[in-house]
Amino acid sequence: MNHVVVIGAGPQGLAAAAHLLERGLEPLVLESGDSPAATVVEWGHVRLFSPWPELIDPASRRLLEPTGWSAPETGYPSGSQWVEEYLAPLAEALGDSVRYGSRVVGVGRKGRDLSVDAGRAEQPFVVHVRRADGTEERLEAKAVVDASGTWRAPSPAGAEGLPALGEQAAVEAGLLDHRTPSREEAAELAGKHIVVVGSGHSAATAIGDLATVVRREPGTRVTWALRRGAVGNAFGGGAADELPERGALGQRAKKAVEDGLVDLVTGFRTERVLVEDGRAVLVAEDGRRLDPADRVVVATGFRPDLSFLTEVRLDLDVRLQAPTKVATEVDPNLHSCGSVRATGATDLAHPEPGFYIVGAKSYGRAPTFLAMTGYEQVRSVVAELSGDHEAADRVELELPDTGVCGGSGLFDAPEQATSGGCCTSAPQLVQIGTRTDG
Repeated sequence: MNHVVVIGAGPQGLAAAAHLLERGLEPLVLESGDSPAATVVEWGHVRLFSPWPELIDPASRRLLEPTGWSAPETGYPSGSQWVEEYLAPLAEALGDSVRYGSRVVGVGRKGRDLSVDAGRAEQPFVVHVRRADGTEERLEAKAVVDASGTWRAPSPAGAEGLPALGEQAAVEAGLLDHRTPSREEAAELAGKHIVVVGSGHSAATAIGDLATVVRREPGTRVTWALRRGAVGNAFGGGAADELPERGALGQRAKKAVEDGLVDLVTGFRTERVLVEDGRAVLVAEDGRRLDPADRVVVATGFRPDLSFLTEVRLDLDVRLQAPTKVATEVDPNLHSCGSVRATGATDLAHPEPGFYIVGAKSYGRAPTFLAMTGYEQVRSVVAELSGDHEAADRVELELPDTGVCGGSGLFDAPEQATSGGCCTSAPQLVQIGTRTDG
């Protein structure tokens, strides 16, 4: 009952545990994988946009340094390096506060379903956990911090947010994947036709890697399908981006298009995926068909998994599925220019006292998250849980600009589109960046 349950042993979950310990609270981190930062391991070949100093949480640093650990000070680590040199040592320092093979399948209030008001806030949280061996347990907690991320819930290829007709069949046939290929996987596609769907930095990462394969193996074809009617901000902010590695990523994708290494198709909203003669054919709502592909990479972003929170009273934006106050900061339908401010406990609070969603999941469907954003969130949330309201309200982070324009006006109106650089939108997901091979 005295525990604060943290869901997920990723960067923000482990940071939350470090802050809780520092303030004399008892964290219990529940991780569904069998190792710390299990999802980061899956994209370990990706180099991060952020330099080392922005990837290390201050409270975590204070916990680690007495053990003899020293923080890397320069460079841009890959996901694997982030885990090996920081996140794994942090998890080890946290010891028994972290449990692996423990998937949270439900959160609620003891003895109260969603509809019951009476005495609700006085009851502890109940967290239902399914272990790797199939056994289940029921834990009580004084508060819950959901840092489970969005990696396990990629958005589908279908234009209306639902899987395209035939999309799952293409997945089962090994023709369609919802993650960007590694360097080795990209090399194995030499001589084949690859379609990339999506306009974010994940898509740009795939385009950059596949363009390298095209240069080496000219028989390779790459088609880049954008849902929007124009390129818009798909190439990022370039030199105007305050994270140089992020800006450079979009420029590499732009050069690949300009050099003729990639065929760019705009306004392509996928309705169905056909499997014909062992290849995948994407068909748009307007009837256009792309040439048969040997592999389709769907890089259309991620969304929060809310399935285990059905008994928690949440205040979520109807568009982004993010906490309402956070959504007003990151909603791409509203923001065309201007930087995003950091968010804290007040922004992350829900009608269920003591429950918070932090990390990438707190941004819902918005592709706009940086690691240091999450560290500031957990600092503020843990301060609030400890009763230090002044520290919780204090803002200790200013986020970098991306140097691009966004806004829903770019979706259907090519005449309004620009290629970036006029102003700023929100920072992009930290786990999508440049490859270790450049």
